[in-house]
Amino acid sequence: QVQLVESGGGLVQAGGSLRLSCAASGSIFSINAMGWYRQAPGKQRELVASITSGRSTNYADSVKGRFTISRDNAKNTVYLQMNNLKPEDTAVYYCNADLQVSYHSTYDYWGQGTQVTVSS
Repeated sequence: QVQLVESGGGLVQAGGSLRLSCAASGSIFSINAMGWYRQAPGKQRELVASITSGRSTNYADSVKGRFTISRDNAKNTVYLQMNNLKPEDTAVYYCNADLQVSYHSTYDYWGQGTQVTVSS
């Protein structure tokens, strides 16, 4: 079974930092694009950051300069370093990965979500 397991969420004061990790486990042939999304109550899920297999990155304007996405292919893991957190960053954060799981099949997988709460 292929799974994405997230960790690192929690409660932090404004200005603090957190690092989210997402590890893919199971039979994985290769990892394509990976990313982080977030969803706050009453809002749609939005892309926070993404990273391709070539390590090109893309960030939402609201997090540029504060968040950094990276990946470690040897560990099948993607990270999101979040610095200078703001109350507006409060949301459930979801890991997403485009994984090749067989010679013929590639699927999008989602983590279960991890809560990030930033107090003012």
